[in-house]
Amino acid sequence: MSALTEGLVPLLPRLRRFAWSLTRDWPDADDLVQTSCTRALDRETQWNTATRLDAWMFRLMRNVWIDETRKRKVRIGEGVEDASESTELQTASAGETQTYANQVLAQIALLPDGFGTVLLLVAVEGHSYAETAEIMDLPIGTVMSRLSSARQKLRSALEQQKGARR
Repeated sequence: MSALTEGLVPLLPRLRRFAWSLTRDWPDADDLVQTSCTRALDRETQWNTATRLDAWMFRLMRNVWIDETRKRKVRIGEGVEDASESTELQTASAGETQTYANQVLAQIALLPDGFGTVLLLVAVEGHSYAETAEIMDLPIGTVMSRLSSARQKLRSALEQQKGARR
């Protein structure tokens, strides 16, 4: 088994979360993970072992998603389903923690393009601003600005939800 193959297996849950942040749809996220892993295995010689595998995979996945989005726009003339209309974000769960997690995911899905992805890369995946800037191919200042805005918007939306439940 190659170093890439060994490194991909434990990385799969993180890749799936990142894929969701791009697609905002679990079935599309799963397809994106599969396509990205296949492409990574096909291009194993392009991976420099001095480079962190997760950063390389996130960047590869982002590029695969951009290609897929372009193909969809050409093929069907639309693009991605609006996250606010997606039924998959509203899953039933008995646990309060799961319900709150679903509400957070739903609010992240409603953030403007790129904001939720930056938030998840920094806050969930633990990437530095510089790593996130490299993965997203953005200036570091844009990453910092989007992260700050995403946190403020998410905090405000969750506070409004909390107030509406009372």
